[in-house]
Amino acid sequence: MPDSLIAAAKPDQDTASAQDAFALRSRAVCRGIGRLFARNDIWTLTEMPLRNGRRADLMGVDAKGKIVIVEVKTARGDLLGDGKWPDYLDFCDRFYWGLPPELDRAILDGADYRPECCGVIVADEYDAEIVRPAPSHPLAAARRRLEVERLARTSMRRQLVAADPHCSSWGAELAG
Repeated sequence: MPDSLIAAAKPDQDTASAQDAFALRSRAVCRGIGRLFARNDIWTLTEMPLRNGRRADLMGVDAKGKIVIVEVKTARGDLLGDGKWPDYLDFCDRFYWGLPPELDRAILDGADYRPECCGVIVADEYDAEIVRPAPSHPLAAARRRLEVERLARTSMRRQLVAADPHCSSWGAELAG
């Protein structure tokens, strides 16, 4: 292959490598948080579509039916550039930021990140720790019931499609 083609291909390869690394870090953080939550009887789904068109990185429900959402950030630029996170607050009783240990979390103490209503979890692929508990902001009972039902239906659909991919053409994940 000519050098000019190799040079032209390299940025795409670098971009793909960076995207792969970003996805791996995100999955690792989700895995660690999933383990922490499972030990505490909170069961989660990744990439849960919300009725406002957003998609929660992790959404779960505890034994009392309370809903938790975690927004995972693995890079400073991603954290600084996120203006959509307040859109998640209407869909959960508790909201957390999920970060890898190497990401400086001091920015989350700033007023723009509303530390009075958002918790922080630090996680790697093996485990996680809540470093700032999320205060409870209870949803209305009717809203909570609707969101728990949507979470359950999405979970059941994913489980069935994993067992029988032919079923993927029927129905859809509940985005609205």
